[in-house]
Amino acid sequence: MKKLAALLPLAALLYGPLAVHAENSTVKHPAWSRSSNIYEVNLRQYSKEGTLNAFSAALPRLKAMGVDIIWLMPIHPIGQQNHKGTLGSYYAVKDYTAVNPDYGTMDDLRKMVKQAHALGMHVILDWIGNHTAWDNPWATQHPDWYKKNDKGEIYSVTFKNEAGGTEEWTDVIGLDYGNKALWKGMTDAMAYWVREAGIDGFRCDAAGLVPTEFWNQARAQLDKIKPVFMLAEWNEPALHEKAFDASYDWPLNEIMKKIGKGQAGAAELKAFVANPPKPYPRDAYRLQFTNNHDINSWQGSDKDLYGPAYGAMAVLSYTLPGMPLIYSGQESRLEKKLEFFEKDPIDWKTYELEGFYAGLNQLKKENAALWNGASGAPVQVLDVGNDQLFAFKRQQGNNNVRVIVNPTGTLQKYKLAGDEGQGVLKPWRWRIIVSE
Repeated sequence: MKKLAALLPLAALLYGPLAVHAENSTVKHPAWSRSSNIYEVNLRQYSKEGTLNAFSAALPRLKAMGVDIIWLMPIHPIGQQNHKGTLGSYYAVKDYTAVNPDYGTMDDLRKMVKQAHALGMHVILDWIGNHTAWDNPWATQHPDWYKKNDKGEIYSVTFKNEAGGTEEWTDVIGLDYGNKALWKGMTDAMAYWVREAGIDGFRCDAAGLVPTEFWNQARAQLDKIKPVFMLAEWNEPALHEKAFDASYDWPLNEIMKKIGKGQAGAAELKAFVANPPKPYPRDAYRLQFTNNHDINSWQGSDKDLYGPAYGAMAVLSYTLPGMPLIYSGQESRLEKKLEFFEKDPIDWKTYELEGFYAGLNQLKKENAALWNGASGAPVQVLDVGNDQLFAFKRQQGNNNVRVIVNPTGTLQKYKLAGDEGQGVLKPWRWRIIVSE
């Protein structure tokens, strides 16, 4: 048995029926993504400067924390027409082939990417394929690339949300993928960043609002330049067939948030593992997260959402199947909702949870059972004699990782095979056992 306590960053982690899959994915994942995690960078709020150069200074720290993939939130110039707040939304793109001067220059981006690569990390850009700012040049140069109302006018993005209501984004206008000329323009813009800045892929905003066939052909074109990594902000198996390596596991995050509110527990986690809401390809990566820019700004911080359950939920995001995400500031216990349209720098304090995340990153990387997609092992739920606890194992060859989590606010006892006598888990704590 490998003693986790002997691994310094991992020492902090000690205290705290198989899913059906659709076998229809032809995506070839970059080899470097198999055991990777993602770190989302909110560039505007990352530092007082809010620049690429200021962020670059943090790369050695992130490397030491075990970060693999840097996801930069949109770096493009932001539209001024109908913009929101003082600075506008990152997701209202004014120019697809330029860097927002507030963040720096194209050379600054190239240097940052080169530095990340030298450290063994990869960089993906946030990409907005569904809409642009009102004052994007495409709106005047190619008005036929945009959706129009019954009067033939370009209008702000309006759609039905999952709750059945109508949602309107007044600062952006929707693109019309019925026009194949748009397909080439958008694909060429994406390829520009791979060729000119050396970036390694994209996180695609609202990916399900864009035709899957577009993403399929875009991925094929990008892979001709270099093998890319593609993350879809969506929850749909078909996106994994040809286009995307990873997609958002919103259903699991919803269970985590309910646990934080005392509205769910081990039963819901077991049911999720036994009967996932949708069948995904065995090799599909599912993005696991406790927070991200949308959740933080609109729903709350980790303290707001999870309270004392936060650490246990982070452990699940790393040990259940999927690719884990860290959002800017989580390693410093970010406890505020960052403003979305204003300058609101992160208070980095003492990087209180940096060792915690370093341990999780090391745990994942050193144990093939926890790797992404088909490279990792499926989940087998364990009976530990207490229905209030969620226990499972993942085994890949000789690598066996067992996890027991107490998703309750009370002390719980358990009996694990191989242990002498009963074990005890304090409220919201966990135990991880690795054996070879």
